[in-house]
Amino acid sequence: MTVKMIDQIIFVIYIDHIMIPVSRTTRSIIKPLQPIYDMLSPLAYPIIRIAVGVMMIPHGYGKLFNDGGIERTAKFFSSISIEPSVFFAWYVGIIEFVGGICVALGLLTRIFSAQLVGVLFVATFVVHFQNGFLWVKGGYEYPLMWMLIMIAITLRGGSTLSIDNQLPKEF
Repeated sequence: MTVKMIDQIIFVIYIDHIMIPVSRTTRSIIKPLQPIYDMLSPLAYPIIRIAVGVMMIPHGYGKLFNDGGIERTAKFFSSISIEPSVFFAWYVGIIEFVGGICVALGLLTRIFSAQLVGVLFVATFVVHFQNGFLWVKGGYEYPLMWMLIMIAITLRGGSTLSIDNQLPKEF
């Protein structure tokens, strides 16, 4: 098999001396889907940003509003030498809850997502790392994945479908 480029869009594949012209006017295998992809692709990043923000909210909610949430979190932080444990229990609860809401809305996205990167860094490398990689064994797989997604959100900011996008300046 040999491939000969004719230009950026058209190339020819030769298999056993049989010429097969190939056009790359679309990258889709199923060409009728290309207009749908083109229409919906601007929603891809906002969907990820909104989902990640919404998924952070229950973590903070449990710490802030469940009976004994702050006390349990502070006791756990003390047990792994994160001090002052009560301060950090409140900080993490607020960042997860308020930060999750703000990331989902795209409000001050970079400020809150950067702080969530820090929280997820501690969750990954202080809390879960010693358990190995696999999440089902209490490992760092899950918080690492969320941290990497949050880093991407910090780099990209609110982008489309965000309150940040409506503001004259973005952090």
